[in-house]
Parts: sequence; structure tokens; C-alpha cells
Amino acid sequence: MKKNVWVFGSVAGLIITSFMVYAANECYTNPDMQTNDVVGYAGMIAVFSLVFVGVKNYRDKYNGGMITFGKAFQTGLYITLIASAIYVIVWLIDYYIFIPDFLDKYIPHVLKDARESGATEEELREKTTEMANFKEMYKNPLFVVVITFSEVFPVGLIISLISALFLKRKTKASSPAAA
Repeated sequence: MKKNVWVFGSVAGLIITSFMVYAANECYTNPDMQTNDVVGYAGMIAVFSLVFVGVKNYRDKYNGGMITFGKAFQTGLYITLIASAIYVIVWLIDYYIFIPDFLDKYIPHVLKDARESGATEEELREKTTEMANFKEMYKNPLFVVVITFSEVFPVGLIISLISALFLKRKTKASSPAAA
């Protein structure tokens, strides 16, 4: 199982970090960039479909076509943990080495989006305070790790559960008899 989860977890991690680095760079260099959370999470779901493929691969190639819900979930969870860890590590490198002033560019972007979405002056003041607090908390590397991990891990966890439900097979499927 180790090789299987490392391969699928690493591939998922590299793909999802590529999207993250691209999006962070776009936001960092282009103040007019329009973010889209739906597209972001749809991309995560697409990448975490590798969890499903990884669990199926383990079931079919290494486990004789059988797998319990628990083992399927465990396999998916390990793939998700590896991909999420890669995501966090790459963000830490990107943020602390290449774009340490990311929040200085991101916060005005968030406020501009709020203003363009019709936020009232009171809502803008609240958002400004919220973002100032976020920036202060972001000075703590542990907070950065927790926030970054929580961006991707829940998506992978849900995909792991769904994969385990669909792929569990306690007995080998019988093939139809040839007529």
C-alpha cells in the first residue's frame, strides 16, 4: 500500500500545488484578477479524484479485487494527507521565500471585491478589521500551516469517504458465465 499511496498522493499534491502557485502568482501580480472559489474547489475535486483512482488501483492490483470500507478509507486518507502536506510545504516555501508580502497585495484585492459586490461602508470596515486580524494571525507559522492545510484536506477527506463507499468490496466480484 505504501508505494500506491505515495505515488497517488505525490501526483495529486504536485498537481494541486501547481494550481495554487499559479493562482497565488496571478493574485499577487494582477490586482484586477477576479477570484472564483467555485472554480478553485472544482479543481480540487478534480485533482482529488486521484484518491478514487488510487484506492481502486490498490484494490484491483494489490489486494486481489477486494477491499473493506476501512482499508479503502485508510488508503484514501493517506493519499489525501500526502497531497495536503505537499500543498502546505509548497505554500510555506512560496509565501516565506518568494512572496512574503502576499497579504499586502491580497488584502486590497479582497476589499476591492467586497466594494464591487456592493458592501456597505460598515461591511467594508468590518472586512478591513477582519483582514487586519487575519494578517496579524498570519505572522504565526503554525497558523499558516493550519489555515493552508484546512483549505485542501476537507475536500480530500470527503473524496476519501465517497471512494471508500463506492469501492468497498468484501468478496471478489464473480465474472458472468460465458454462454
